Formats: sequence, C-alpha cells, structure tokens
Amino acid sequence: MLGKGRKVSSRGETVAANYAFGPAEDDIIIKHRLLTRTTTTRGEPPLKKLQKKFTSFVLEVEKDEDNYNECAKLSKSFLQELSTFEIPLLKSKAVIDANLREKENFNELKDEINRQILQAQTDIEDLKKQLEESKIERQHKEECEAIRKLISAQPPRSETQKSITELEKEIAAFEAENTAGSRLLELRKKQFALLLHVVDELQNTIEEEQKSLIEEMRMVTEEQKSGMEDANGGSEAMAVD
Repeated sequence: MLGKGRKVSSRGETVAANYAFGPAEDDIIIKHRLLTRTTTTRGEPPLKKLQKKFTSFVLEVEKDEDNYNECAKLSKSFLQELSTFEIPLLKSKAVIDANLREKENFNELKDEINRQILQAQTDIEDLKKQLEESKIERQHKEECEAIRKLISAQPPRSETQKSITELEKEIAAFEAENTAGSRLLELRKKQFALLLHVVDELQNTIEEEQKSLIEEMRMVTEEQKSGMEDANGGSEAMAVD
C-alpha cells in the first residue's frame, strides 16, 4: 500500500495523510492477503514458502536421474510445509466456525430479545389497561364512599318515616283546608253573583220608577199649563163682553 506520512504545517496543525487507496480498497486487499497468506510480518510468506517447496519437489521428480532419496526428502519437506500451512487454515476454520456459532447464538439471542421486547410491549399494554381499569374502579369506590358518608349523615329510617308520616298528615290537613276554602270561595262567588243580580234588578227598578215619576211630573205640568191657558181664555172673553 502506497502512501505519504502525516506532515505538520508551520503553525503546528496536523494534516491528514493522503493514501493511494480508499478504505474500501484497503479492506479488499487486506482480506485477500489474509485468505491467501501472501504476506507476513515475520519472514517469508507461508504460501510462497509452500510454493517453493512444491516447485523444488516437482523439478526434482521430473529429472531423469536416480534421485529417489532427494525426492523423498523434498516430498517430506513439502508435506511438513503443507501441514504447517494447514494449521493456520484449520485455526481460521475453527475461528470461522466459532464465529458462525456465535452468530447463530447472537441471532437466537436477538430473536429472543425481540420476542421479549414484543412480550414487554404486550405486558405494558395490558398494564395500561389494568391501570385504567384500576382508576375507574378506584373512582367508583370513591363515589360509593361519598354516597355511604352522605347516607350515614342522614337520620335513621324510622325518624325519616316518622317525618314523612307527619308531612303526609300536614299535607292532608292543608288539602282539607284547601278544599274547604275552595268550597267557601265558590259559595262567596255564588252569593256575590246573586248580589250583583239583585243590584242590577234594583237598579233597573229604580230607573223604571224614576222614568215613571218623571213622566207623571211631565203630565201634571202639562195639565197645569192647559188649565192655566183655559183660565186665561175665559178671562179674555169676559173682558170682551
């Protein structure tokens, strides 16, 4: 991987290093090197060593010479190197298997946690409903207690019944008085109506008598006038004679 080191400006400000590859490319390269084991921090890379051992063994086998011992020696060296190379792979496989099992355990744990979360949410909803029901029940109890106190503050039933009986007697007495008063009022109405009728008759009688009296006085006055006229006429006749 190519890159430039970090440099410091004249003001002491640190400038970020510029790399030839981005983070994604770096991850790909590191993953490839770990899988192929073409790099190592100490000595020659294992894959290159294995490749050299295999190349040496193949070249020795292809020779026409009587080199059985040398081929056996190179074969043993190659197999040893192959075993050495295989051990990290087995370790890596064991790590991968452990990681897969851990991942499965994690997924199971995740599912269990999600199930517990859903159960907790359901329990919370149930508890909310129970809380609302408890509030309503408490409100009903408070209302019942208030009614009970109100009832306790009232007099006993016997006294209440006695008061009701007395009130009923008073009401009956008032109704009797009302009935008597109504009858008396009706009687007074009839008497007053009769009195008005008598007054009307009396008034009519008085008016008729007044009219008769006036008529009689008028007739007497006319008779007197006629008598005076007759007397005056006789006097004049005597005077002429």
